[in-house]
Amino acid sequence: MTEKKKRIDAIDAARGLALVLMVIHHTLIDLVKLCGAPWWIFSNPVFDVLHYVFAGLFIFLSGLCCRFSHSNLKRGLIAFAIALGMTAVTSLPIINDPILFGVLHLLGFCMIFFALTRKLWDAIPRKAAPVLYVALIVFTAWLVEHTSIPNAVARWIFPLGWTYQGFYTADWFPLFPWLFVFLLGTWAGLYVVEHKLPEKFYTFTCPVLPQIGRRSLLIYVLHQPILYGLIYGIKWLFKL
Repeated sequence: MTEKKKRIDAIDAARGLALVLMVIHHTLIDLVKLCGAPWWIFSNPVFDVLHYVFAGLFIFLSGLCCRFSHSNLKRGLIAFAIALGMTAVTSLPIINDPILFGVLHLLGFCMIFFALTRKLWDAIPRKAAPVLYVALIVFTAWLVEHTSIPNAVARWIFPLGWTYQGFYTADWFPLFPWLFVFLLGTWAGLYVVEHKLPEKFYTFTCPVLPQIGRRSLLIYVLHQPILYGLIYGIKWLFKL
């Protein structure tokens, strides 16, 4: 959302909560990778489910907020450019933990895609849109999981969700099925901007979380370098 007067605390708080959970998740990953912590603190039945819940919430809200933007194309280009910069930095030999198509790549692409095809999605009858999007989420997730394509082809279309032999990325949010989670958010955003939700949704307020949600891009870009610095600093200080 681009104008301060249009900000809705409920949306920013939900995005802030998703960011907090994401930072906790990445902290656990870093402790496993950098400190040799047991793998189960990161990969366990609870976090394996929560990972998709808060990631899906973040992507859904990003789609919703497209209804408040003056230029989704500009926002998308900026996000995707930053994402490509992160790919370049994380691919450096000193780091060697490349992010090839993470959540920021996904969101940047989705914003651009929605900006260019908005009339197509808006032409879908409003009551039919969520059914279509949920069906596409389920179908594309199944399609990627249960079909395979040659490595030579996958190397060119891996952002869709098919991987190839030797493929590795530190963060992975392919277009299938996440694009349709984003589009589901754009559908929900129509009801928000038209003020069709209960009044409490628009008047809700809480401490801290909305402020975090309003700085989502900055936090996403900076949180991992800060975590790395803190963890390496603690390791050096305590000779771990």
